[in-house]
Amino acid sequence: MIVYPAIDLRQGRCVRLRQGNFGAETVFNDDPASAAARWADEGAEWLHVVNLDGALGVNGESNLEAIERIRRTVRIPIQVGGGIRTQEDVQRLFDAGINRAILGTVAADEPDLVQKFVEIFGPESIVIGIDARDGVVTTHGWTKSSGIQAIDLALHMGKLGIKRLVYTDISRDGMLTGPNVLSTVELAERSGLAVIASGGVSSIEDIQVLAQQQAEGIDGVIIGMALYRGRINLREAIACAREVN
Repeated sequence: MIVYPAIDLRQGRCVRLRQGNFGAETVFNDDPASAAARWADEGAEWLHVVNLDGALGVNGESNLEAIERIRRTVRIPIQVGGGIRTQEDVQRLFDAGINRAILGTVAADEPDLVQKFVEIFGPESIVIGIDARDGVVTTHGWTKSSGIQAIDLALHMGKLGIKRLVYTDISRDGMLTGPNVLSTVELAERSGLAVIASGGVSSIEDIQVLAQQQAEGIDGVIIGMALYRGRINLREAIACAREVN
C-alpha cells in the first residue's frame, strides 16, 4: 500500500482545511516545494497535491506555479487534483511532468470528458476523486452536492476505463478522527477499482487497519493533518504499510 503525503495549495501556500471548510484553514508552509522536499527526503514514494483554489473555480495560477516548483524540486511521482476541468488543464500538468491527474467535478458533471481523457492520456494517468458527505458526491471544491451516490459514480467510472479512485469522507478530513474504513472498503469491493483512502487518518493504527484491506482493493492512503501536526512519522507509516500483507 502506498502512503501519499498531502500538499494542499491555496494562494501558493501549503495549507490544511477542516472538513473541507475554506474558512477553517491552517497554513503550514509558505513554500510548498520545501514541504515536498521534506516528504521526499523521508522516503515518500508519491506525493498527493491539491489545487484548492482551482477546485473552487477561482484563479489558481499561483498554485500551478507552486506545482511546477514542486515538480522541479523532487523526483518522485506526483498526482494532482483540484480544478482540472478541460483537456488543456490535464495537458498542462502532464507537460509539467505530473504523473496522474485527479478528476473530481468533471466526473460527476461531464463523464463523457472522463472517457475522452482516458482514451487520450491512458487509464493509469487519470484518477477519479470522489469526495462524499454521507455517501453523496460533492463537487466544486466540496461546496455543491451532486445528488449522486458515491458507489454509483464509482461504478460508472469503471465502465469508462478508470482503474483508480481517491475516496474522501469529507466529514473526517482534517479532523484526526480516523478514516471511514467501512465505506472505503465497501466502495473498493463493490466497484472493483483500486481505492486510495483519504480523510481523517490520525495514527499508525489507522495505517495498519487500511493496509490489512489491500486484498479488498485499498491501494493507498493519503495523510495530511497528521503529518503536519506530528501525529504520524512518515517513515514509520511507510514501513507499516509495507509490513502488512
